[in-house]
Amino acid sequence: MTFSLSALDRATGMFGIAVASSSIAVGNRCPWAKAGTGVIATQHRTDIRCGPLGLDLLGRGFSARETVDILVAGSEHPNLRQFAAVDREGRTAFFNGPNIESIATAHEGDACVSVGNFMANTEVTAAMVHGYEASESAVFAERLLASLDAGVAAGGETQPAMAAALLIVDRHAWPLVDLRVDFEAEPARRLRSLWRYYEPIVDRFITQVLEPATLKPLIHSALQV
Repeated sequence: MTFSLSALDRATGMFGIAVASSSIAVGNRCPWAKAGTGVIATQHRTDIRCGPLGLDLLGRGFSARETVDILVAGSEHPNLRQFAAVDREGRTAFFNGPNIESIATAHEGDACVSVGNFMANTEVTAAMVHGYEASESAVFAERLLASLDAGVAAGGETQPAMAAALLIVDRHAWPLVDLRVDFEAEPARRLRSLWRYYEPIVDRFITQVLEPATLKPLIHSALQV
């Protein structure tokens, strides 16, 4: 009940993932990313343990393919799991468990991979990769959101999506972007709206960690978080 696109932005070295689902709290369970390391997506009967484990494997130098293979081999129920990974070289890999009782597809592009289950048709994940690669924006977040929009436009899930998330890591131990929408109609649209509010101040949350004395008060009190 989830579709996502994971990617490495070769121009900046950022890793990110955009994901939507008819299941609540998708941003807490499915997307995992670590700066300088890679991205892991764990979906369908989601095994949350595989997020940190996958990132650890990537950090130890295993390729995306090797990492996914290890996750599958170590799973108690691999036939019901869906995984995707992008490593620091931009290599991608995925796994669709053969007992997933729905349309479960995947599609790979340049340093990006999309996976989905309970899809409305077999074209959704391919459309997400095309939407990501066809975007003319230089902003990584915008391209990830474009992939989500393309997945929705292509049919999305068999059930209405009710949650979405955008996770991006850059050079630090904490995420550059970690936005989540839960239990709302058209969550991909709402996620894009959140990004519009967040984008102008995203650098501020880096500065307040590294050089807090240089910050000036924000004019809009609602943004003083």
